[in-house]
Amino acid sequence: MATMALDPVTANEAAQAYDAVGETYLRYADGDLRALFEFSSRYSFADREIWRRIDAKLVAIRSSGRTSIRILDAGCGPGTWLKRCALRARALGFLEIDGLGFDISPAMIDLAAKELAQANDPAVNLEVIVADIAEASLPKGHIDIVLCLYGVLNHLPVAQHQAVAARLAGAGDTLFVTVRTVGSLPSIFVAGIEQARNFRQDNVEDRLEIDLLDGRHLEFPSHLFTADEFAALFAAHGHIEERAGLDLFHGRFAPDHRWNPKDMADTAFHAGLERLEHLCASDPCFIDRAAHVLLQVGRRAE
Repeated sequence: MATMALDPVTANEAAQAYDAVGETYLRYADGDLRALFEFSSRYSFADREIWRRIDAKLVAIRSSGRTSIRILDAGCGPGTWLKRCALRARALGFLEIDGLGFDISPAMIDLAAKELAQANDPAVNLEVIVADIAEASLPKGHIDIVLCLYGVLNHLPVAQHQAVAARLAGAGDTLFVTVRTVGSLPSIFVAGIEQARNFRQDNVEDRLEIDLLDGRHLEFPSHLFTADEFAALFAAHGHIEERAGLDLFHGRFAPDHRWNPKDMADTAFHAGLERLEHLCASDPCFIDRAAHVLLQVGRRAE
């Protein structure tokens, strides 16, 4: 496992914002890393839904008789998803696991390097690098799974969307990609919303301005997607195998320990929410109100 800079990364507002929050983002986005497969972050439902699909793909590849696998994580952040995939692949019996993650934030790559160094398995070769998704040199050769999860594409200028979608869809056999939607509950991306004194999403200029409680001011590109817009980007470059909304109801109905009594954590109620999630996940009336939209994109047959 190595850390290096692959492509020069110019000053970038999104990178600066994630650099500024550092480990705060790791705790916010990924929860307790000691229980990697328990999905303890505030986005636990969406995490589980994404993982269910990735895990099914890992199992399918292993069931085909393959013992080697290559994974690319574009916008890998602190490396949590890359590590999760590598550990699961090893548990499934893969004997050669190669993974590359890149992110525009040097602070995120530093966190990823520390986390991935713990793999300590000769069968697992993971590398993380600082690179811009619009310019990074993608690995040559066959890649099985490509990830681009959560806010990565939201932070890109709209003018770059088509080119980046083409690069991601053409990079490997299966792409899992998500974005924040136009009807989602507010987010400041880099930390929990309770860490902001004030924020404003400008949907004309596609920018988010944040004043944190500690007095710092952050601003960076922020484009919110409709599900149709998102799907159209990738339909031109690959075969869309699934489009689903992630977290239509869980985030809206989650109890707040600062307000709700403890007995609001009702298992039957949350089981009902899960049934509703799966029933409405692809419904055009609901999908733009999900926290995120997920696409599973297969390589287009030549």
